[in-house]
Amino acid sequence: MEGNLRWVLIAAIAPVAWGSTYVVTQHLLPAESPLFGAVLRAFPAGILLLLLTRTLPTGLWWWKSLVLGTLNIGAFFALIYAAAQLLPSGIASTLMATSPAVMMLLAWPMLSERPRALALLGASIGIGGVFLMLGTGEASPDAAGILASVSAMVLSSVGFILTKKWSAGVNILSLTAWQLIAGGLVILPLAVIVEGGPPQLDPPAILGFLYLTLVATALAYVAWFSGLRHLSAGTVGLIGLLNPVTGVLLGASLGAEVFALPQLIGIVLVFAGIVIGQPAAARLFATMRRTRRRPR
Repeated sequence: MEGNLRWVLIAAIAPVAWGSTYVVTQHLLPAESPLFGAVLRAFPAGILLLLLTRTLPTGLWWWKSLVLGTLNIGAFFALIYAAAQLLPSGIASTLMATSPAVMMLLAWPMLSERPRALALLGASIGIGGVFLMLGTGEASPDAAGILASVSAMVLSSVGFILTKKWSAGVNILSLTAWQLIAGGLVILPLAVIVEGGPPQLDPPAILGFLYLTLVATALAYVAWFSGLRHLSAGTVGLIGLLNPVTGVLLGASLGAEVFALPQLIGIVLVFAGIVIGQPAAARLFATMRRTRRRPR
């Protein structure tokens, strides 16, 4: 149980760091170049990790790295960009928050990880908390935006499960480096076509990209993939609900965004869902049931 808790805390670094990217992007980064921003975020992080590991892919890992980099980084960032252009942030974030349930369902046929009843209950509570926390009052959502957001969520969920399935015996730093480099290379042609060239960066933007590269990308993905190696896909997916919680808390504290009773209740529900969905909660529930059944 202590070992699981350690990996839960390590995996939680990722969604907390990713949740902070909303504030960093809004206040420090140029808004007109999101695709080149994704390249500047992913590719340098991958190169940095590759310099630390000094290990290139071998054999099948050349194409596996391209597949995982496309699913987890390249296609994901491009689709998220499209969704952000077409949908209100509350709807896009709420759609993305359904990923824990999707990861649990996909992990059943792909990893033989049958979803537990308490894990599904926790996912339902957590998703409900995100729904309440972010609100869904925006009207007339764009169908193309919904398709982009759902596609990003499904592709990244598949990518994370394939990462767990394929990564046994591979150094986590190398695994992360290969995916980030591949993902950055996948985004680059699209960035050139859509945006023409990289943006001019002032000192705040340089600081923002340093944070995104080192913390919200290199460190976050290493933590996320480490959690996937040691925990079930459903458990890690639930931890990902900390992403919108972090965004809401930072937006309220640093960006003067609205934080009222619905946001507070939503955050409580998210944390309750994460706790209920952990394997430790299932073991505790089973112990309590056995204790009640003992003859007195």
